[in-house]
Amino acid sequence: MIYKAQDHTIDLTKITRLYPAARVEAAGEVAHVSLEWAELKKDEVPISAFILVFDFDPLGEVPDNRIELVYESKDDLIIAMKEVAGILEK
Repeated sequence: MIYKAQDHTIDLTKITRLYPAARVEAAGEVAHVSLEWAELKKDEVPISAFILVFDFDPLGEVPDNRIELVYESKDDLIIAMKEVAGILEK
């Protein structure tokens, strides 16, 4: 099960964690937060991008091996999530 996007070829059989996030910037710091938190704080903290994170390290280990696909809008992120879900359902 291969997913190709943004110059990446991702083997979906090897991912250990897959999740969406929002990239926020505050006081010169950049962080990835849950979409729910970003929605709650959208008037206080600007969202600079939306991210789909693919981790490959075993659960319980620090995720050093990951691919992050970056999207400008939440709609684009959701489209990508649906594409990945379609591949995983096969």
